[in-house]
Amino acid sequence: MTQAPTPTADTVRRLVRSLLGGNTEPDVRPVAEAGEPGTWWVGARHVLRLATDREAAVRGRRELRLRELVRPHVPVTLPNSVAHGEWAPGLTYTLDAKVAGGSGEDHAVSALGEADLAALLTGLREVPLRQAETLGVPRAAPRALETLRQSAERAARRLASADEFDTARPERLTREAAAQLGVQPGAVVLVHHGLTGDHLVVSADGRVRGVLGWSEAVLGDPAEDIAGLALSVGSPAAVRAATLAGYGARPCLRGLWLARCDAVVRLARALEDGSGSRPSLPLLRTRLRRAWEPILLERVTELRDTAPDDTAPDDTAPDGTGPDDAV
Repeated sequence: MTQAPTPTADTVRRLVRSLLGGNTEPDVRPVAEAGEPGTWWVGARHVLRLATDREAAVRGRRELRLRELVRPHVPVTLPNSVAHGEWAPGLTYTLDAKVAGGSGEDHAVSALGEADLAALLTGLREVPLRQAETLGVPRAAPRALETLRQSAERAARRLASADEFDTARPERLTREAAAQLGVQPGAVVLVHHGLTGDHLVVSADGRVRGVLGWSEAVLGDPAEDIAGLALSVGSPAAVRAATLAGYGARPCLRGLWLARCDAVVRLARALEDGSGSRPSLPLLRTRLRRAWEPILLERVTELRDTAPDDTAPDDTAPDGTGPDDAV
């Protein structure tokens, strides 16, 4: 098998000159924060993404079509492609106009920003599944929360021994609660599946202005995007946004616990293998803190087997109990 070429600054400059013209040497630099070796800043106005293998090329072609399908349904900006094609045989590129704003890792989301996220989640639910599937968006089975819970318990013990996590925290996902937080029938939507801070474009006033990185989108469990937001903007903001979008207690709490388990497992894994990048240990610690922020919904909700999956929670226990029985 022929090895795919590695993009270099010279490769990017030659491609950019052919696309944008001009006599000056284009200013290009890798977007290290995104953790993608094929992503480059081009001046102050463009971003160039180069597929570095055939699978990434397939996802890149699909993403261009998916953006156009999603765009009418969401209020935030999606990237616009200025040019696209192949930079090497079978390997695609897209030159996108930069979306104005900063990284969600650097700017806190305001109350209006939470409303933007709610509108995003609402719009994703409205995207026609059949059309998305026609574009090649794959279906993804929901993750087994009990399996993830067991992995997280083992990881939490390792983090506790490293003084990274307090296993005596009052929040605890039990085997019974994991069973209650299973996915309900029919709960399949278009899932961005990568709502990390570096894919959220946030303005200085805390509004969410754009969403990047649509190559990993799937048809699946909406709790995955709620989980992504919990890691990116904190559990309270994520649950408020999901509730505004019409999601009930079950998917909100499922998303919360997906995020908490993921955060524990990922930090423990990074500490064990000594990886200090993509993402960095400080970022993993920040995501752990965000995911484990307490939320009121845990303390006022009693899940029932017949609770609908797509309506706002209205089953607050009259005596204030309930969450300790479920989560």
